[in-house]
Amino acid sequence: MKRAPSRLLYPAVAIALVALLLPVYPGGPTVIGSSLAIAAAGLALAGLISLWRPRWQLLFTGVAAHGAAFFLIAALPSVAGRAGPGYWCLAVGAWLTAWAFAQALSALRPREKTLQRLLGVLVPLVFGLWLLIAWEIFVRAFGVSPVLLPAPSAVWARLTGSVPTLAADFRQTFLKAVLIGYAIGCISGFAVAILVDRVPFLRRGLLPIGNLVSALPIVGIAPIMVMWFGFDWPSKAAVVVVMTFFPMLVNTVAGLAAAGAQERDLMRTYAAGYWQALVKLRLPAALPFIFNALKINSTLALIGAIVAEFFGTPIVGMGFRISTEVGRLAIDMVWAEIAVAAVAGSLFYGLVSLVERAFTFWHPSYRS
Repeated sequence: MKRAPSRLLYPAVAIALVALLLPVYPGGPTVIGSSLAIAAAGLALAGLISLWRPRWQLLFTGVAAHGAAFFLIAALPSVAGRAGPGYWCLAVGAWLTAWAFAQALSALRPREKTLQRLLGVLVPLVFGLWLLIAWEIFVRAFGVSPVLLPAPSAVWARLTGSVPTLAADFRQTFLKAVLIGYAIGCISGFAVAILVDRVPFLRRGLLPIGNLVSALPIVGIAPIMVMWFGFDWPSKAAVVVVMTFFPMLVNTVAGLAAAGAQERDLMRTYAAGYWQALVKLRLPAALPFIFNALKINSTLALIGAIVAEFFGTPIVGMGFRISTEVGRLAIDMVWAEIAVAAVAGSLFYGLVSLVERAFTFWHPSYRS
């Protein structure tokens, strides 16, 4: 089957050619008189070759788009706060070419599982990289104040220059409050779900209360927990326990009821008792629900711990650092903490997903 070129290449080529005739900044040289001419010519040439030979689209659009991004970022010191139409046309052309590259990358269908997994990581990685590139160009070319929105390069500089502080905050918030509260909340929620399943009247009495408590705002729970458990990490872990307990309870109860009627009749035919049916039939059937709660709680726990630190904590912790640095207008440090929290939360979620895949490989959602 013949591969058609991306339609985005037509405007990308046209915009790159127009950019050559426009000034880089008001009163400055045209793009063709600066180093950006290499980027504009590369975009136009890559687009034309890709339109002529669509099978080469992946290679030429990838090289041209990332090369243009390099020249655009390299030119930022001279155009900061005064970028002209030539610069912006070139940026739009690079973005459209990168979009065509991402489309070609997503259209690949390798047969090897290793390449499929690599492609599954590469596509969102390219997309995220270009979001950062667009953020860097937008902020610096428009001269946006770092108090409003710092550039990714400024956030990276603060991130690499504040490793000891960020590591101490990570230990206080994630390794203590989040992990301990997450473990206690999920284990206790699972245990109570077994009790609710065993004692039917608790389902009518406890689950409505659980729905009520799960709707309580963190800002209302956190000060109470600080008064009960003090200013250190135990109060933050208590908030995490409250936030993770009821999602685990509700999902586990729903999962235990997911086993089919025929399977239950078969277990009764074999004279299986309650605990035998629970271990051999109902818990395996409930695993997708349980892991769904674990994944939900992996994000809720981090959010709860960070917000809880706004209401009293020692002079360490992600939430403490964010609230303090906002008051000092050190927004780059705030974004550095956000980046650490985002990476930690994503890795935590990914770890739970890997464990889920190992235990629920039989589920239809994992069948190729």
